[in-house]
Amino acid sequence: MYFRILNNDVSGALTYLLADQDAREAVLVDPHACDLPVLAALLADRDLRLRWVLRTHHHDALQPGEPEQLAFLGASVVQGDTLAALPSSGAAALPFGAELVRVLVTPGHTSHCLSFGWRDRLFCGGLFAITACPHQPRPAEPEALWDSVTQRIFTLPDETLLFAGHEQRARAVSTVQEQRRWHPYFAGQTRDEFLARMAALPEKN
Repeated sequence: MYFRILNNDVSGALTYLLADQDAREAVLVDPHACDLPVLAALLADRDLRLRWVLRTHHHDALQPGEPEQLAFLGASVVQGDTLAALPSSGAAALPFGAELVRVLVTPGHTSHCLSFGWRDRLFCGGLFAITACPHQPRPAEPEALWDSVTQRIFTLPDETLLFAGHEQRARAVSTVQEQRRWHPYFAGQTRDEFLARMAALPEKN
């Protein structure tokens, strides 16, 4: 197996490459059009066929042309607003090589957020980046975000690795246990307290 984290130094956005090198099939989580030359070169260097483009969330209204540019990668794109029929339990899996990526429906940061589980890792986009996303300074659906985090993410094993869509203080990864105990907006909060804090966030960064 091959796993790579790619960090855009300008935006702080993170992209993840997962690959079954024996089958020469790969998955990209949260690729961005501005990074396409680097991503294409990386795939070509390892002779990998891209099977899936997985988007935990997107802000295409603010980034015109992004979907069309990602289509040049030549792989099926999976994002929440195209999976309306997916069960709320997120009971879906996407194969690549001998591996599977699990799909979890986790709205809140935006209305159609997804998280993707692979082995002991969960790629959860902006769920925990309450104020770090430059395009979404506050959650689009705070009630749904609380439910997604507390009912779907915090019920996973403590040691599950959580990979963010935006770096925070130069960090890309944490664990379920760490976020449950120390997250500044979720740890030690009731639902009402959390929603009150979300309502107090400014509309813009």
